[in-house]
Amino acid sequence: MPSRTSNTADPARTPAEPRPALRVAVLADSDTRWKWGALTARRLTAGTDERGARPVEVSGLLLRGRATPTPRQLAEVGEVGIEAEKVREVTAVEFLHTVRDERYDVVVLALVGGGVQAMLHGLAALNLTRRPVIVTGYVGVVYERLADGLLLRHGADVVLANSAHDAERFRAVYQGVGADASAVTEAALPFLGGAPYRAEEGRDTVVFAAQPSVPASRADRTYLLRRLVEHARLHPRREVLLKLRSKPGEHTTHIEELPYQRLAQRVPGGLPPNFRLVYGHMGEVLDRTDLLVTVSSTAALESLHRRIPTAVLTDLGVREPLGNHHFVGSGLLTSWDRLDGGFRPRPDGQWLADQGVAADGSYGTAYDRARAQVTALLESGRLPPLAPYYTPATAPGYLPGILARHHLAPDGTPLPGAAAPQKHGRVRGAVRETVRNAARGAYRQGVQRVAPVIRRMGEL
Repeated sequence: MPSRTSNTADPARTPAEPRPALRVAVLADSDTRWKWGALTARRLTAGTDERGARPVEVSGLLLRGRATPTPRQLAEVGEVGIEAEKVREVTAVEFLHTVRDERYDVVVLALVGGGVQAMLHGLAALNLTRRPVIVTGYVGVVYERLADGLLLRHGADVVLANSAHDAERFRAVYQGVGADASAVTEAALPFLGGAPYRAEEGRDTVVFAAQPSVPASRADRTYLLRRLVEHARLHPRREVLLKLRSKPGEHTTHIEELPYQRLAQRVPGGLPPNFRLVYGHMGEVLDRTDLLVTVSSTAALESLHRRIPTAVLTDLGVREPLGNHHFVGSGLLTSWDRLDGGFRPRPDGQWLADQGVAADGSYGTAYDRARAQVTALLESGRLPPLAPYYTPATAPGYLPGILARHHLAPDGTPLPGAAAPQKHGRVRGAVRETVRNAARGAYRQGVQRVAPVIRRMGEL
């Protein structure tokens, strides 16, 4: 990889003088990607300030859109080292202007693939003489649209892979299209952690980790809820929890058109007393979990990391749209019938190692390689221009649409009328925010209430 850095040595500064802070910005577009991005920033800079080399300042930015997290969602993410009240919402163009003005050293793009690609072209169009190191990656299990998502992320200085398995796949995709694969760097999911599992006398808790869009149909989601409720009735002394990602009206990384909360209101006979719907930080829920059940949630990897008994359901089939095909070979695939009878899956050790779960205690060094790569980029010289695989020449029928969704022209410059707004008075700012929130609420109501009705009518 060419020598890249955003800071050059200052010969005028004596060794006794403190170095300026390492300035890091995290741009995220949903609650889960905020969690990934903020924790990744912390992992990449861990030990920097402790060594006395330089302090670290991390800024949080949320890309305005349908899934922009609410304050409640930010609070539920848990401790990420950035105070929720100091996180601000921006448009794509406002973000680009912020990078231009704030002179960050590192930028973590915790975005969907199209968002990453748009920001890469927007940053390239700034023509900064001193640009930041750009880091991106995936929030969890990569089980669909591998080539599409990876090529949209190509051009970043560091593309993090959550396991050796993913790193191998990522490099194969880049090399297969003739793109530079040197940015791919093996790491791990940044939010793995917590105390190893220990059974407690008198505690018997089963947690089902719900997903916003898997499965998608009402029939499948109703089936899963029914089996979970039946499990609670079969085992009245067992606490059965349905762990939910969001409240109705809130969006996460994926759209949830049929919230379990609403389906639970229609359970025949009502919910048993040992069945509860819970929210909160997944790590805190796992602290009291004795069996984690899911279709394909990344929560399974968090649970496995802590050696908590974990089950991946086959009731709806083992299918790519469900994502549970990713767990083939894991030893975790099973059904509600078997779980009702007391079966507990035992994970395959080799599969765990390949997936970067690091239940063997090696997690503490998982980010060493990525941290060293970022440090080398910062210290080795001026960074060359960003060079994504997609350009107006290589993808003229694809790239312009991606950029236009973020109000950028095919060359990455802001479209007319998309310039960052000037500062207004408090009253105008409050009005603008009220209108924006109302529009977002209307959009969410349309997605969660109106759109499903229209689709059902179309099926009649």
